[in-house]
Amino acid sequence: MSDKGSSESSSEDEDISWMTQLMPPKQEIPIDYWHMQKLIKYLKDSTPSTTAVVLGCLSDYDLESEFMQLAIREMNTLDVLVNLLETNDHDYRCKKLALSILSRVSRHVVVQHEVTNLGAVPLLVGLLTNPARDLQRLAASVIANVAKLKKSSKLVRVCGGIPILVHLLDINEKYLLTKMDRLSVDELEEVEVAQNAARALWSVSQSNRNKKHMQRAGIIGLLPKLLKSVHPDIVVQTMGMLQNCGNLPKFQMAIQSMDLVEDIVRLFNSEDRELKKVCALAIFRHSEGEKIRSLVHKHGGLPDLVRVLARDDTRADKEMLAAVTGAVWKLAISEQNIRHFDQLNTIPLLVNLLSYDDESVLTHVVGALAECAKLSHNPALLQQAGGLEPLVRLLNLTNEHLLANVAHALGECAWDAACMRQLEQLDAVRLLWSLLKHSSPRVQARAAWALVPCIQNAKDSGEMVRSFVGGIELVVRLLRSHDRRVVASVCAALAMIAQDEENLAVITDLGVVPVLAHLLDTASTTEDEFLQEHLASAIASCCNSGTNGFEFGTLGVVVPLVKFLYSGNEHVEATTIEALSNLSADPFNCVTLHQSGVVPLLIKAAGSRNRKKQQAAGKCLRNIRRLALECDKIQTKQKKL
Repeated sequence: MSDKGSSESSSEDEDISWMTQLMPPKQEIPIDYWHMQKLIKYLKDSTPSTTAVVLGCLSDYDLESEFMQLAIREMNTLDVLVNLLETNDHDYRCKKLALSILSRVSRHVVVQHEVTNLGAVPLLVGLLTNPARDLQRLAASVIANVAKLKKSSKLVRVCGGIPILVHLLDINEKYLLTKMDRLSVDELEEVEVAQNAARALWSVSQSNRNKKHMQRAGIIGLLPKLLKSVHPDIVVQTMGMLQNCGNLPKFQMAIQSMDLVEDIVRLFNSEDRELKKVCALAIFRHSEGEKIRSLVHKHGGLPDLVRVLARDDTRADKEMLAAVTGAVWKLAISEQNIRHFDQLNTIPLLVNLLSYDDESVLTHVVGALAECAKLSHNPALLQQAGGLEPLVRLLNLTNEHLLANVAHALGECAWDAACMRQLEQLDAVRLLWSLLKHSSPRVQARAAWALVPCIQNAKDSGEMVRSFVGGIELVVRLLRSHDRRVVASVCAALAMIAQDEENLAVITDLGVVPVLAHLLDTASTTEDEFLQEHLASAIASCCNSGTNGFEFGTLGVVVPLVKFLYSGNEHVEATTIEALSNLSADPFNCVTLHQSGVVPLLIKAAGSRNRKKQQAAGKCLRNIRRLALECDKIQTKQKKL
């Protein structure tokens, strides 16, 4: 999640800043620091037997301590440790001890950088194929640490490490289903190697290229048996891989075809908090598809998520809360799931989290509320739970993803008349309008779309729109955006603004007609039905002023609009027929309409069950017919003369 990532990055920068100074912090230096420095001196130019003794002594220290790591770096110990992995004249014990120390110290980001720069990754990958299980296990452990860096992760792939790690993970299923205390020494070693290989694959799976290499190496086929393992570490690492790989279609297909969702939901009920967290993250990452959302519902995942959401201890764990709320958000995209969440009384739980101090959690919570508010009865529930005021307050924050979700949620609530009255009191419309100035196209699009119900349901929408200084100019200016979603949403808002005569006159003076005509050229060459629908709606509304209809005709909008009728989309057809109906009030447009061959399409539309569509098609046909009759009369008179 983005906030987590940024905080980790920040802490890494601080660590690097401190460690690169090669000076102890301003606090008392422990005696072990000096003892370690003396030991490290013996490593250089020592015999293999002396090296083994020194490494054994070093292993007894607290190597995770900042002072101990500083001593290691000041004495260039990492160079020696990496060289021990490379040379063939050192015995097995030295390599094992060197790997053991590297495994412990490489948890620190600065050490990860240095070990990588010293060329350790190719050596570590080579040790993965060593016959000694201990060396395989420790090499995989070091890779798991250093591969958190992009450079190291890439090196693991380039050196051919991914297929080897996948192979190490492919162990006898019996070992996966047998507890540690019942395994033989050889079997136990094999399981421990698999655990570290899984951890290493979790680290490298942050890269899309690495995910594809994992897929080619056969990781997907191993997932079912790994998720059924009795060894918690293997299950957690496997779930970590799975949630990282959730954006690849083949992994999503595997989750569906192998029904791994049942395993994910089952494992979410584990007492292991880390496992719960990665399971929730997996649901969050994989629930973009309708099929997987349906499977989570089928296997009873929704009540489990809500139970965790309702627990007090969940609020204390930001990562857990972000994962669970993210899962609820994505699952709520499906109407069936929203209805189930309603039965579980989820909206009040989400509203209670609107004051949480983590923006990642807030983004997910607001996203879930926005999806729930799509059902007509839920805006009232959200209002009763006291959710509108904290939602409006969130408009003052700066997080792009959060603002987009807040605009979405408020837009859905604005369709409810009672909610809209409260939003007007809270000055929410002005704040939404100000989001149109945001640099993010996503925020602009959400804000423009939210303004549609706000304008439609406001008490005096015309006056309200005019009260925002420069507001109408801003809307017209956004029609020139390079983002189609922004343009489509602005067109929808513009169609509502133009319902007021004074506002329509202002829009016309701002040159909206040629801008819309230009957009029509773009829209007619794309298959973006959302843009086509709302562009046609904006043209329909703007035809109701002065000579706008005639100007649209001279700019050649009629024929491109007629093409929209072949889209097959009912909403596009409805707004297009309305636009053509309004354009047909001008005689010259009627001629163009008749010549375009639109009459059969209008006759078909006149038989539609949609009353508004019927009336618009009938009006257009009447205007075309009236012009034809006038032409016949003129021709008859000319013949008589």
